[in-house]
Amino acid sequence: MYKKVAVLMGSDSDLPIVKATINTLKEFDITTEVHIISAHRTPEKACEFASSAKAKGFGVIICAAGKAAHLAGIIAAHTTLPVIGIPMKSSTLDGLDALLSTVQMPKGIPVATVAIDGAENAALLAIQILAVTDDELATKLLEMRKNMTLEVNEKDKKLQSELLSK
Repeated sequence: MYKKVAVLMGSDSDLPIVKATINTLKEFDITTEVHIISAHRTPEKACEFASSAKAKGFGVIICAAGKAAHLAGIIAAHTTLPVIGIPMKSSTLDGLDALLSTVQMPKGIPVATVAIDGAENAALLAIQILAVTDDELATKLLEMRKNMTLEVNEKDKKLQSELLSK
């Protein structure tokens, strides 16, 4: 059994994007827990979750948050587990504020950060982290990448065929 991955959202409005994270983790048979935890509105809950996550069998924590986006940072400050931040696009600054808040962590408290709304890549990065010590999971990742290569090659073949027929 793989370690669990926690997926935390600052708000339920993040769920439409975060579903890609959850679905990708499920495709790889990763046990996933999903919670709404706010760095600003439920700081004690955030600190308690992070502090106890390793003992509860989590291997990676993914945090999605918009605007000030301090969720990943507050979680990272209270755990030694890898934390991956998903900066969420908002109406304010199209997610640039969240990106900068997530990626600009102080020395000693790293947060891996994916693209704005990069939910699927957050899941894949978490899977890669877990795959360091899990050969079966690493094999699944390699198979996924082989399939991606085949898909791109097929699309190129189709394009070349269409271009030659004109």
